[in-house]
Amino acid sequence: MLEVLDEPSWRAAASAHADRVDALTAGHRERRARGIPHPVEDFVFTYYPFTPSAVRRWHPGPGVRLEGAAADPRAGWRHYRVVGDGVELDHPAYLAARGDTLRFVRDLLSRTAGRAPQWGCFALHEWAMVYRLRADEVRHARWPLRLGSAGTDTVVEANPLRCSHFDAFRFFTEPARPLNALTPTRDRQAELDQPGCLHAGMDLYKWAMKLAPAIPSDLVADALELALDLRVLDMRASPYDLRAMGVVPIEIETPEGKAAYVTEQRRYAARAQALRACLLAACDAVADPQRQ
Repeated sequence: MLEVLDEPSWRAAASAHADRVDALTAGHRERRARGIPHPVEDFVFTYYPFTPSAVRRWHPGPGVRLEGAAADPRAGWRHYRVVGDGVELDHPAYLAARGDTLRFVRDLLSRTAGRAPQWGCFALHEWAMVYRLRADEVRHARWPLRLGSAGTDTVVEANPLRCSHFDAFRFFTEPARPLNALTPTRDRQAELDQPGCLHAGMDLYKWAMKLAPAIPSDLVADALELALDLRVLDMRASPYDLRAMGVVPIEIETPEGKAAYVTEQRRYAARAQALRACLLAACDAVADPQRQ
């Protein structure tokens, strides 16, 4: 069923979305302009290849016609079409161009959502990424390791590595890879991704953006906000000492720290599962407009 938004309504929605994204990206944009790196937040804006300006671009999703938008620049955006004085997603063109991506993402999200969450990783992927490296070789060399290089290596060797996410595992140091219980690959991602994984939760932002403009932008903003929050948890549990920037460590090398981490992990996993369900519903709406 087609929903028609009058011009004041869709312009207000677009403005509200832009304001929300501007607030979420303000720190990154200000630091980037000054050339100041940030070991926590930069990841979301450098690892994922989406600029703040791309994220702030508002899309209503499928089945929505924007009244009076034919004269607006969005009439020329890719995968949109003009109908009368309105603009809407060009469903056939979008599916022809992005159908394979849509099916891949939907399958991955569905299989991940249906899997039992695992709680035994304790964010040790960040520790495995610096295992047996000198202090000047680690990714965030400007920041000290809480336990030093030797102490960090001891934690990796004393705790089983259970990383299931390829995009975390592929950054393990060579000596750390054989210590992992799994050997994730890109081809096995749909087989191994599980809903307790922080990186699988952060990736919801990637999938939402990859499916733009067919995914409603409120879900994109929700996914960006979740990714930023998960990144903070990720680095709180990392071996880096980031207290100087207000990042309070979760000492996962201790039983108390492990318990604290899992408590936070469960909370964020529930939030990610709810968003994953929304993205699945959005994928279904794109694939079959009659489901709306």
